[in-house]
Amino acid sequence: MTDTTSIKHPTPLTSGDFTAAEEPLALFGEWFAEAVKTEPNDPNAMALATVDADGLPDVRMVLMKGHDAAGFVFYGHIGSKKGQELAANPKAALLFHWKSLRRQVRIRGPVSPVTDAEADAYFATRPKQAQIGCWASKQSQSLESRFAFERAIAKFAAQYIVGEVPRPPGWSGWRITPLRFEFWHDRPYRLHDRIEFRRDASDQVWSKTRLYP
Repeated sequence: MTDTTSIKHPTPLTSGDFTAAEEPLALFGEWFAEAVKTEPNDPNAMALATVDADGLPDVRMVLMKGHDAAGFVFYGHIGSKKGQELAANPKAALLFHWKSLRRQVRIRGPVSPVTDAEADAYFATRPKQAQIGCWASKQSQSLESRFAFERAIAKFAAQYIVGEVPRPPGWSGWRITPLRFEFWHDRPYRLHDRIEFRRDASDQVWSKTRLYP
């Protein structure tokens, strides 16, 4: 059993810090910038939750590849399980958890595909081996052996040995437009700070509520 008295807690935030924020997007930007400095691996990693045709939730880790006033962007195969679930029910939830800062951010909202131009632009920034991997992978489908995957990688590596690698037609991205944010910060003895922001549509003003931990 863990001795909670030995756990080191950061200096508690005061009410004059994040709890005074009046809108969530700038606050997320500040927290993310701090996470980039402190997290040992992938500060842009986020849990993505979707729902399948039976209403059973699915969750997996993906990497955020962009965020602005329009939303949070990630990429993958359209035919994957997440792609199929988002096509059938274009709503999702995200969770960022930054252990080094003892903070988490929850986000919920509708999902829409990015444009072809956005997907092309991001795909062009990926390392060539990662681009080839997108061609070789049939994401979420059954794989008979690791050798079969490596053979597919070798095939596309030979096909695109020179020149640019085009974006596969079945690979693109999605944007989650946030309608709910929840910012959570650890405090001693589980007396945590929680702030929720809500709006009913992307063109509306945010409302803010402080939550019990």
